[in-house]
This record gives sequence, C-alpha cells and structure tokens, in this order.
Amino acid sequence: MTRTRALLAATLALTLAACGQQSPVSTTAPTANKDVVASDAYLVGFKEAGQISAQSLQQQAAMQAQAITAAGGVMTSQWADISAAAVRLSPAALAKLQGNPMVEYVEPDLVRTAQGFKSGTSDAGSRKTNFTAQALTTPPYTGSGETTWGDNALKVDTLRASGYTGAGVAVCIGDTGIDGNHPEFQKKLKGFKNFITTETNRNDPYQLNDVSHHGTHVSGTVFAQYGAGTGGSGTLEGMDVNGVGGVATGVNLYMARVLGDTGSGSSSGIINGVNWCVAQLKSQGGTEAKVVISLSLGGGRASKTEQRAYTSAWKKGAFTVAATGNDGAAVSYPAAYDNVVGIGAIDNTEAKADFSNFGTQVDLVAPGVDVISSVPVGQGTRATASGGGVNFTQVMSADKSAKATFSGNVVKAGDGTGTAGANEFCGTTSRNSALSGNIALISRGTCSFEEKVANASASGAKAVMIYNNAAGALGTSLTNNYTIPVVGILQTDGQGLLTKLPTTGTVAVTGADYDMYNGTSMATPHASAAAAVVWAAKPGLTNAQLLSLLTSTAKDLGTAGKDNNFGYGLVNPLKAITGQ
Repeated sequence: MTRTRALLAATLALTLAACGQQSPVSTTAPTANKDVVASDAYLVGFKEAGQISAQSLQQQAAMQAQAITAAGGVMTSQWADISAAAVRLSPAALAKLQGNPMVEYVEPDLVRTAQGFKSGTSDAGSRKTNFTAQALTTPPYTGSGETTWGDNALKVDTLRASGYTGAGVAVCIGDTGIDGNHPEFQKKLKGFKNFITTETNRNDPYQLNDVSHHGTHVSGTVFAQYGAGTGGSGTLEGMDVNGVGGVATGVNLYMARVLGDTGSGSSSGIINGVNWCVAQLKSQGGTEAKVVISLSLGGGRASKTEQRAYTSAWKKGAFTVAATGNDGAAVSYPAAYDNVVGIGAIDNTEAKADFSNFGTQVDLVAPGVDVISSVPVGQGTRATASGGGVNFTQVMSADKSAKATFSGNVVKAGDGTGTAGANEFCGTTSRNSALSGNIALISRGTCSFEEKVANASASGAKAVMIYNNAAGALGTSLTNNYTIPVVGILQTDGQGLLTKLPTTGTVAVTGADYDMYNGTSMATPHASAAAAVVWAAKPGLTNAQLLSLLTSTAKDLGTAGKDNNFGYGLVNPLKAITGQ
C-alpha cells in the first residue's frame, strides 16, 4: 500500500487553523520566534521540471545557484533532485529572489526538536506533563532481565529465538548523536556523520557528541546488544547486570547527528542527514539493500521543502518513520507529511500516552512511556538519598547535577516568595543563610526547578532535595550545571522528612549508563526497529508494501479500525512475519 493523503492540503490547512499555527510557507521575512533558525535563514524551492536527465539536472542546479547569487544570497545547501536549496538572504536579496520567475516559494528554515524527555521531568509552568513513573509490573507488559516491557510488547524474545533480528537491513537514525563507546553497541556502529555545522568537536562517534543523551537512548532501543551491558543501571526496573536488549540487534546502525547540543536542529540540516541516510542504499551508490530512517524529532510548522525531501527519499526506496510529537495536540512535522510513517506512544497498559499527538496522520503506535535504554556512560540519573534514618525510593538526579555525595544536616529551605507554608523557595533573590553547608529540602511548586536550585546554591547549600507535590517520581530538568548534587524525591518521602527535622541525611548522585525516558521519541525507534526486522524477513517487499503489511497486522487499539489516537494500532512485527 502506498501511503497517500489525497486531502493533504485541506487537512494541513485545517490542522494549522485549529492549532493557531502560521502558514507553512512564508514569502516575507519570518518574525523572530522559536520555530525559525534565524531571521535570514530560508529554504527556496524552484519550479520543478519533472523527469529530466542527470546532465539537465546539473544544468538546472547551476542555473538555480546562479539565481541565488545574482539576488545577493548565500547558498548553504543545495538539493538538485528536489530543486531546492538552503540560503541566507538579506531583506533586499529576499525580495529580489522572490521576483525571479524560476522561484516557486521561499520559506523559513525551521527548527525541529527531540521528542523525548526523562520520566517524571517537568518544570512548574511548562506544558501539561502528567508523567509519573509507571509501575512496570502493571499488565499486560512487564520487563524482566534485559527484556524491557517495550521488547515484550513487540515479542522480541520470540523474534530473536526464530532468528528475526533485522540482519541485512540498515536503520539510520537522525538525532543528537551517540556514545559509540557504550558497551551496548560493541563498537558496531556502521556509519556516523555530523550535520550540525555551528558546533565543533562533535564529529567522532567515539568522542563526546551526544550531549543531550537523546540519540544514545533512541539507539539503544533499536540496537542494544544482549549480554553486553555495563551493570550501571541503578534502580531502574526490568534490568539486570547486562543492561537492556534492543528490538533489532542484527541491523546495520547509522547515526546522522542532525540535532545539536540543545536537542534541536534546522530543517536544512535534517534534510542533509536524511539524504545521507538515503545515500546508503545500493541504488544510490551505497552498500545497503534496505534503509529505515528513524526520526525522533519534530516541530509544529510545515515546510514545502521538507515534503519534497521526504517524498524523494520514499521514491528512492527508503522507509521513513517519525515521532508524532508530545503536545497532546495535532501531529507534528515531519510525521504529518505524506510518505512519512507517523508513530504515537502508548504505555504498558496499551493506553495512549497523554502527551502523544493525535490526528489522521498517526499510522502506528509503539511503547513510549517509561522506556529504559542506554545513555552516554555515567550520564544517567542514578542517585540515592536518605534522611531521618530512612533510605528513600525512586530518587532521581537532576540532569545537570554534580556527580557527588554529601552527608549533613537537612534544613527546610523556606517559602521565599512562593505559596505561604509551601516551602517552595521561589523568587530569584530568595536566600536562607541556614542552608549554608547543609542539605536544602525544597518542595516542587510555582517556580522552576532551576530557580529553586539556584537559590539554594547561592545560599551555600551543599546538596538539594526537591520533593514532589503530587504522587509519582520527580525528575528535574536544569538549565545550568551545578557543583552540588541535586535530586528529586517522592512527595511522601519529602513530607515525612519535614516532620523529622532537625535531622541528618545524605544525597548521592553517581550517574548510570541507562535511563528511563518518555515520549513519541521513544516509540519511534521501537517502530523503526520493528519495521527493519520485518523487512529483513521479507526482503522482497517495497517500502509501500512494507507499510501495508505493518498497518494490516498491527494490534488494533481504541476505536475499531484506524483512529486518530492509535492509527492502525500497536506495531506487531511477529504477526507481520508469521501471520500469528
């Protein structure tokens, strides 16, 4: 089946109207906002001439480059096969280029971001995040040993026992990079290329490149090798000394670093990464018979250039899979494009994750809540804390906490400008001299984690415990690095500790080699790996036939048949291969 959306334009217009988004095509300078790479960064699409010879294509590309130069623009990337380019334009150059009869459109170069985050992580005032740690013992899927609940949902153990591991198919991930030294990958990475030109020293998969940890986590879900882990799992459930196992341990793994240190990247850079993935195909001069492109990224505005690029990738034989997004709203891009397979997220009870975007462009769903996978070695959230003689459970370190251990007196931070009696310690100038040399105990509340930790650190605290104001684990996302250990603890532990003051306690952040993340970013590699396993078992399928098989064999969830929350349902690689 070819995935076509005959009413794509109408659907797109309605979706954008419903979400209050701007038009997908801009013919004027974009206003400054987080969706745009830079005010002078554009994508220009030239009128396409249809089927032409390679020589004519080169001639056409030369004419297009000349048009950009003549207008006073600077071309940063050119994609001759889709008659488009990335350019830097002054207002005068923009106006001149728009007046060229060869030009079909000019649009901003947009920002795309990673669609995953640590379980339990939320700042006050951010978008809706009802993300509490799910108990992995909840039916129908549980984790055991190296087999995560996501592996069990996809019947990975059965697939492996029958030799279905994806061998002979490539999975090319576009993300933040990878810790190629992680034992889970056994230095088997087939290819790596960095497409973030604004950041230096990120060109080696065996040196620091995945600063955000997102790409390493996604890669582990696809490719983590059984029996190869580090044992640095902390207290994450469903794991043993050998770490985790991936869904498709036999694939050839590639990483295109298209998202930078902040977890974001440009449309133009991602297109370059996608084209590199496609270039691995034998039909395009590479060595791979089949390529699945896995994109755990997205954004809320559409791009004509991106649609051209993904259509081209599909026509060349690649199978592109993308995350639908985490806004609990309309499907993001590129998942919403034609010729891209949109993946939503479910939890281990087969319920739709509350953050998972919905719409007609959702094709399949996969595990995306409390997904355990690899992160750069030592960079996980392994932590412990105690107070009043009690060792706390479900302790999570802040992502930019110092790796350190401190024991001392526990002191209530104080209210600051937060809610009276809430111990929130809000207000950027709030200080408490009693915290100096001690452990600050603070409640989650109306200001950001960053503000609380900054106040405690400025007050001289040697460690920080932030307790939740609701049930569930608490992860903390910080903007700045700190020289003191910072952890999140359960509401019951924090409130219980308050009743025991004055008392002593300990905060220890040791890091780990694994972590638990939420997001459609986590669902996407499950689905990408499943597609690779099926394609390896049925190599005669085209990409369109593979999609038809995956959608027709998916486990139907929600409303009978395809629906906007689950698409065709939970991807089921075993049934796609065996019919059972």
